[in-house]
Amino acid sequence: MPRFYIDPPVGELVTLSGEDARHISRSLRMAVGEGLTLCDGAGMDYSGVLREMDGQTVTVQILSRQPCQTEPSVFVRLYQALPKADKMEWIVQKAVELGVGEIVPVLTERCISRPDEKTLSKKRDRWQKIAAEAAKQCGRGRIPPLRPLLRFSAAAKELGQMEKGLLLYEKGGQPLREALRAPAQQIGMMVGAEGGFSSEEADEAARLGVRAVSLGSRILRCETAPLAALSALMYETGNL
Repeated sequence: MPRFYIDPPVGELVTLSGEDARHISRSLRMAVGEGLTLCDGAGMDYSGVLREMDGQTVTVQILSRQPCQTEPSVFVRLYQALPKADKMEWIVQKAVELGVGEIVPVLTERCISRPDEKTLSKKRDRWQKIAAEAAKQCGRGRIPPLRPLLRFSAAAKELGQMEKGLLLYEKGGQPLREALRAPAQQIGMMVGAEGGFSSEEADEAARLGVRAVSLGSRILRCETAPLAALSALMYETGNL
């Protein structure tokens, strides 16, 4: 069933306009009386039916509301060191599809990509748009937010305060599967850029209570590692 994101509705009638209205009337060629799903982006779904269409706007009557059934049972925050080129776009899109709850760009010692504030702001807007499109495509009940950039120390401190904080470290650590055996409702994972993490950063993270984990004997690319880890995490927690 078609799915569209809205602000939390007030009352039983919701009016859609702009791109959503054009998509419903022109691309999907829907008609009055057909059903669709509205989502408030915060985990609540609304089953509705088309009541009016005039080419510019679409009016939907809400019939029922219920928590979205596609959201994972565990909240995962991905701390991703800035990679080169457009790799972050790929990471954001696929991480959202896999169920990530929030993404935090991080500037680490070995990041090659170091955009200025203006450029980073534009990139972040682009990443958020990609997150929204990915959430819509895969039927998510939430649109994961892209947080402002954090430097490594601030990110590691925040990660260490989560219920379970993990650093994907290419020089070794506890196997990820073992680290996931103890249940947790809130998990944070930090992934490095092309050069990984320095030993000083790994030591700092350990002092802050972050656990170093390994994805095995092979060193994965920075755009592969977060997706492999998220897939494993969702599988181990029964969300895949």
